[in-house]
Amino acid sequence: MDTKTQSAYQEELQRLEQTNTEIDKQLARLRSTPVYYGPDLTEQALEVARENGRHNLTKAIDEPYFGRLDFQENGMAEANPLYIGKSGVEDERNGQLLVIDWRAPVASLFYSFTGGLDAASYDSPDGLIEGLVYLKRNLVVRKQILQRVVDTYDRTEDSLSVGDEFLLYRLGENKDNKLRDIVSTIQAEQDRIIRAAKNTALIIQGVAGSGKTTVALHRLAFLLYQYREQVRAERMIIFAPNSMFLDYISGVLPELGVGNIQQSTFTDWALDVLDHEVTMADQALTLQTWFSLGSKRPPVDDHAPGRFKGSMAFKIYLDDCLTKFEASYVPTADFSPWDGAKLPIASIREWFFVENKHYPLVKRRERVVARIKRWMDMQLDKIWEQSKKKELKKKSSQKLRTYLTSWPEHSAFTFYKVLFSDKGRPDSLPADLLAQIPASIITASLKNFKKKEVQLEDLAPLLYIHTRLYGIPSDRLFDHVVIDEAQDFSPFQVAVLDSYTRNSSFTILGDLSQGIHAYQGISDWKEFASLFSEDATAYFELERSYRSTMEIIQFANTVLQRGVENPLLAVPVFRSGNKVHVLQTDLKGRLPLLQRAIATLKQGSSSTIAVVARTEKHALELHEALTEAGIETNLITSKQRVYRGGISVLPIYLTKGLEFDAVLLMDVTAGHYETTLMDAKLLYVGCTRALHELWLMAPGELSPLVSIEDQEIVTTQAPA
Repeated sequence: MDTKTQSAYQEELQRLEQTNTEIDKQLARLRSTPVYYGPDLTEQALEVARENGRHNLTKAIDEPYFGRLDFQENGMAEANPLYIGKSGVEDERNGQLLVIDWRAPVASLFYSFTGGLDAASYDSPDGLIEGLVYLKRNLVVRKQILQRVVDTYDRTEDSLSVGDEFLLYRLGENKDNKLRDIVSTIQAEQDRIIRAAKNTALIIQGVAGSGKTTVALHRLAFLLYQYREQVRAERMIIFAPNSMFLDYISGVLPELGVGNIQQSTFTDWALDVLDHEVTMADQALTLQTWFSLGSKRPPVDDHAPGRFKGSMAFKIYLDDCLTKFEASYVPTADFSPWDGAKLPIASIREWFFVENKHYPLVKRRERVVARIKRWMDMQLDKIWEQSKKKELKKKSSQKLRTYLTSWPEHSAFTFYKVLFSDKGRPDSLPADLLAQIPASIITASLKNFKKKEVQLEDLAPLLYIHTRLYGIPSDRLFDHVVIDEAQDFSPFQVAVLDSYTRNSSFTILGDLSQGIHAYQGISDWKEFASLFSEDATAYFELERSYRSTMEIIQFANTVLQRGVENPLLAVPVFRSGNKVHVLQTDLKGRLPLLQRAIATLKQGSSSTIAVVARTEKHALELHEALTEAGIETNLITSKQRVYRGGISVLPIYLTKGLEFDAVLLMDVTAGHYETTLMDAKLLYVGCTRALHELWLMAPGELSPLVSIEDQEIVTTQAPA
């Protein structure tokens, strides 16, 4: 350690001791103060403040900060050292901030400053603040111990470029079985997304490993800090591709001090809104079929069920149906509960179409029926003879029940079902509308509907009908929505979610190059952008990949280039590693070679290893074979809800969003991965899950998507 580095270390060690002492003192005082449980509102408010203090200081005690920025604001005599951490800490003696919360406006300088002698600036509540940055320093503190001090910018040095040493140090760390926060290494392009205005539909195209998911989670934490008077955590939601992925990301928000944010899959949320009136058809069977077809897979076009039912054209069709249904919803005849009493249909229509027009259909029906009953009671009140009154009351109740049979009660599912069949179809829904739906979709839908089962693509239409019939309760509205792996969502899904979201406040993120569910997803982000007003939409691209080594990214990019026209290629950070291994063998040598590969990776530094098969069926076979060989592995299927780490065996489509120290891609042969758009995207997804080691096994002719130039090739035959 040179003299300059030693001096910086001692300086930071002294500052850390002072900060730790102050945190310990404040925390001890707060913990010794009895918790208030009484009715006094002032004391309740003070207790909330004390509890927040206990929470923030407890979070800060082991790692109070991770960065330092020396900033001289214009008009000030000298630079002020600002320490940035996950929680703000104030010095009680003088009210000065010992640690600044990473979400505070001034902390944005730590992320946005990229070096140079020019002035730096940040937006504050008082306007634009400008000044000069003299020092940017990254710090690693663990359990109150200072472990690392790295200056990434020093104005007094000859070199004025911000280095990547600290970033590379953090990227080189091995992962456990959870996604972690990146608050100490947020990059400038990521910070711009995190701090974007709330009432905006952000659409983020990010290459594999660009930190899309983590950025979205940090954005939630920022919005809760910046707009604390406008948003609540329990009114935010993250939509993830599957339940296991939710478990994988579950540690990030607590690390950032954020709780109570809803996390769900679109399927689970939709079924809950629909009060579980329907169940899902076997999605595992659908996925198994889709990913095993290869080149035999039918082309995806607008007549594919997922594309058709997920389109805005289908929403327009449903609008037409619902509008026609509403127009003829009310009975056409006067209501007469007994001879001599008549409620004109004109009055009923006035109540329905004018007085209650702002209510949804079902609520309108309920209010009008209640109004009819009140009218009947008023008519009965005019009759003084009790025996006659009793007789007419009974008769009128029966008459009303008969009258209401011409006024059908529909749920979302019963209405949706009749759209696909001529039987029981209301006269208000002419048969020519049915002709707009492809015959194959009608047949498949009716088969599922008999068992009250639906496919994923049915959920958005059902939710839309549900909102038209029942409306949206205020407690179901969201303040902000995050959609992860959004390229697999349909425009109709996003449009429905928009109706449940205040001010179109969205963070929509994904990667078109990883769009492996083409039968339901999108091919262009404009399909989502068109759903929102232009002035309330922002589009960002994240091109840098921080996950994998240069060798892995370059290899994966070649896969894309060989199967995808004009692909969105990742730009790796300068983190070099081992070459990609390509293991060529025959079928007999496949399992022994896999066992040796796993043993080699375990002997190295890989703590999380993924053995990736083409389909779920293949993954099951591999899991059984490895278990019989005495290798402990965790099988991951589409129904999995927990990610356990260690050695995982899983189909390639379920790897999306996850990352592992090492990835072993099985059966990368010409028969499994052909030069098709879908196979290229699948293989790209599999390759880009690896942080440090990527090994491919080919028991046969190697896939034409793979380039073996400059790669380490191991050719093994089965033992004699």
